[in-house]
Amino acid sequence: MHDKPDETVGALIEEFLTARATRKPSPHTLAAYRRDLTTVAELVAADGDTTPLPLDRLAVGALSPKVMRAAFARFAAPRAAASVHRAWSTWNSFFTFLVAEGVVPGNPMPAVGRPRTPLPRPKPLRGEDTPEELLAAVARAEGRQRDPWPERDLAVLALALCAGLRLSELLALRVSSVAGRDGERRVDVAGKGGRPRTVPIEDAVDRVLTGYLDSRRLRFGARSVRPDAAFLVDRQGEALRRGGLQYLVESCYRRAGIGDRVPRGARLHALRHTFATRLAEDGASAAEIMRLLGHASLASSQTYIEVTAGQQRAAVAANRTNRALSGLAPPR
Repeated sequence: MHDKPDETVGALIEEFLTARATRKPSPHTLAAYRRDLTTVAELVAADGDTTPLPLDRLAVGALSPKVMRAAFARFAAPRAAASVHRAWSTWNSFFTFLVAEGVVPGNPMPAVGRPRTPLPRPKPLRGEDTPEELLAAVARAEGRQRDPWPERDLAVLALALCAGLRLSELLALRVSSVAGRDGERRVDVAGKGGRPRTVPIEDAVDRVLTGYLDSRRLRFGARSVRPDAAFLVDRQGEALRRGGLQYLVESCYRRAGIGDRVPRGARLHALRHTFATRLAEDGASAAEIMRLLGHASLASSQTYIEVTAGQQRAAVAANRTNRALSGLAPPR
């Protein structure tokens, strides 16, 4: 099968999304793919006209390097560099798929410029003892809660703070995901981009997770903890969803009174960043952090090392002896 320029962009986008679905991306990720593809395709279809061509009539042969550059220029004008970079990557994957399927002879995206985006800086919880305060507060059942379940809430925090799991990874956990012999317990994680990984857990974390499952068995019966069941459930015993998990973590912050120590834009992710930052502070290498967090590149993990180095320098600078010495040292 070779070069089919008459195939429509609308139909091919659906084929691509169907192919991607086998990798089990989150609904959020799949929606982002669709949005990036259709938004840029609609810019191509419009091409300055007031009545744009429907995507089910736009031929893929029209997507030349020149056309894609013009469409991305219009797409980029009102958007942040990170959004443009993400859309570029989506279209690059789309064309790679089309080349593999023999629909087009080549990928035009290398001819389309994309912005260089710096790696996001880690946003751990602020305050030296904040993680410990959070865990201690959540472990206490409060009367103000209608149906307190501290065992479940503590399990969520333990998996994020002591295993570094993402939101989507927490939701994907099964009861059987926590496995291994005593002293070698682990969490088997369905990672981002379909990359599985294993994160070892210490005895304290294992006891928290076991205590949660025991409390769940008391609430909903033994069938609720069968191996293929979702690991995290709501107060009705149903699998937790994205919004429910986000609300749970927010409520934990409120109960601990640490809302002002959570970086903006990194609510649940701040727990994962805290895990990684403490690994770096305690001497873990970028390669070890990369494996534990499931990063696709070493560069992402290196940011935690760099941040920690800056914190160490700031701590040294705060030493009062430095100030005393500054008056004695000869000027340069």
